[in-house]
Amino acid sequence: MKAKLISICTVAAVFAAPSAFATNGYFAHGYGMKAKGMAVASTATAEDTFGGAVNPAKMVWVGNRIDFGADVFSPRRSAARTGSAAGINGSADSDSNYFIIPEFGYNKMIDPNLSLGVTVYGNGGMNTDYPGGQIGAATACAGFNPGGASYNLLCGNGRLGVDLAQLIVAPTAAYKVTPNHSLGISPLFAYQRFKAEGLQGFAGFTPSGTTNFLTNKGYDSSTGWGVRIGWMGKLSDSLTLGAAYSTKMKMSKFDKYKELFADQGAFDIPANYNLGVAFKATPKVTVAFDYQRINYSGVSSVANPSTNSAALGTSGGRGFGWSDVNVFKLGVQYEYSQNLTLRAGFNHGDNPIQARDVTFNIIAPGVVQDHLTLGLTHKMGTGGELTLAYMHAFSKSVTGSSLYNSFGVPAGTETIKMYQNSFGIAYGWKM
Repeated sequence: MKAKLISICTVAAVFAAPSAFATNGYFAHGYGMKAKGMAVASTATAEDTFGGAVNPAKMVWVGNRIDFGADVFSPRRSAARTGSAAGINGSADSDSNYFIIPEFGYNKMIDPNLSLGVTVYGNGGMNTDYPGGQIGAATACAGFNPGGASYNLLCGNGRLGVDLAQLIVAPTAAYKVTPNHSLGISPLFAYQRFKAEGLQGFAGFTPSGTTNFLTNKGYDSSTGWGVRIGWMGKLSDSLTLGAAYSTKMKMSKFDKYKELFADQGAFDIPANYNLGVAFKATPKVTVAFDYQRINYSGVSSVANPSTNSAALGTSGGRGFGWSDVNVFKLGVQYEYSQNLTLRAGFNHGDNPIQARDVTFNIIAPGVVQDHLTLGLTHKMGTGGELTLAYMHAFSKSVTGSSLYNSFGVPAGTETIKMYQNSFGIAYGWKM
């Protein structure tokens, strides 16, 4: 029965998980509902079975356990162009504002010093769904995409947007090398899918001058792998440290979009690492702090500036211009009673998008920086734990000169904007 339950939950997560939209770039602000309640300052805490997504070394401290749950996630995205003397002003709000994001984790103690488990989690964020028709036919858009009766914000036809979802399955092994120190490893197996719509206005920037491998090709998918390693050390009864590193995940290419993404459709998952400390200030209060680094600069299709002159899809071709991101996470956990634990936290990350790249990032406005989180766990009479978590990402906008200005079109300036809310519920129990 346990094996069947694990299989069902894993398959459900694999096939039901949509995009987990932009929070820290296009990485989720964290994984595991308990961690989400305290801003995901969880590298040095062992509360649930999501070590494969954060620090695999902590799984050996969790015991025999299973967790599953879901977030209702609501990102609100908008874009606008103003000050154009070429008739291409316009604004739009992205549709598709509510998403269900499942989560799953399992851990089994093989002996007191060795655990085996699995974490299933996701990333995403290059997701937008703008309606078309903001720009008229007799405008500068006709120079980029002739013959349209009307155009979307990027001079394409019809609806404008992209959808990126990444799902990662992380089998995990953790071992106590001493009574107070553990090491862990998680091979990472990734699946991602992508589609783009309404980018016909970019056809002139491709090697072929067509939309054959640029837009409106439906979903394409790719697979790849990497590895995450971690360490956790209990230096005293009140102080715990943790560290983890994930390699860049080399993914197969999006062949249907090889004239959109640099390096002929390549879209790897960037290397990242995190450091954490947890301090038990009192028997009931734990304060945790994490630092995370996401190296978007290692993925050309994400990091190449949109101002590059090379054709889309080529080596050195135009990209989204994302910078590396530093994330700082502070969380507090308070054991209010034997059955109720309360959490709160604050997460601040760098904005990866510069003003020069606003035009390209109309379809990927991952600009939010500050996240406030709240959460609680209630221990049930049956022995299970019901956990709730809330996150609000405060509104953030970036304004810059339109890329169309560099082509001799007086296009003015553009602004992209986003804020987010999520509410999650999870249930877990020790086995």
